[in-house]
Amino acid sequence: MRWKIAQWFEQRWWKSYLADKNPQDYLDWKKSYWKVFIAKLDLEHPNEKAILDAGCGPAGIFIHLEGNQVTATDPLIDGYEKHLDHFNKSNYPWADFHQQTLEEINFKEKFDLVFCLNVINHVKDIDQSYHNLISALKPGGTLILSIDSHNYLLPKLLFRLLPLDILHSH
Repeated sequence: MRWKIAQWFEQRWWKSYLADKNPQDYLDWKKSYWKVFIAKLDLEHPNEKAILDAGCGPAGIFIHLEGNQVTATDPLIDGYEKHLDHFNKSNYPWADFHQQTLEEINFKEKFDLVFCLNVINHVKDIDQSYHNLISALKPGGTLILSIDSHNYLLPKLLFRLLPLDILHSH
């Protein structure tokens, strides 16, 4: 039940966050963000790679990965397309979108790169999610995983003591 509530709040958060942002301006900014992100990883820009963007959201790293075979998953992907002007699957012909959770990932295809960015702390079953991400890699493949964290003392203390952060269950 908590996870379903969190998903409702997640979709509501995106709708509110993007409400006053011009779709093209936002997507241009986000593409630039992902370009810098890849550069900071000291990762050569991937080209002609099989890539999984696990928990992609409406503007995940998939938007910057043209020239690759991208599989992008998110349990809210259909809702993003229905409710957000900022996301349209047809704008990303290099990406194959799947509405599914990390716990449900089970592709026959294996990936050179798996991105899981600010997602792992949103899942119901963290152990199954880690297992699925690692299992999705080709031998010698790379998993890039990140989470957002609370950097200020007061929010850290509050979130440790009280379940106030509904979006991040772990």
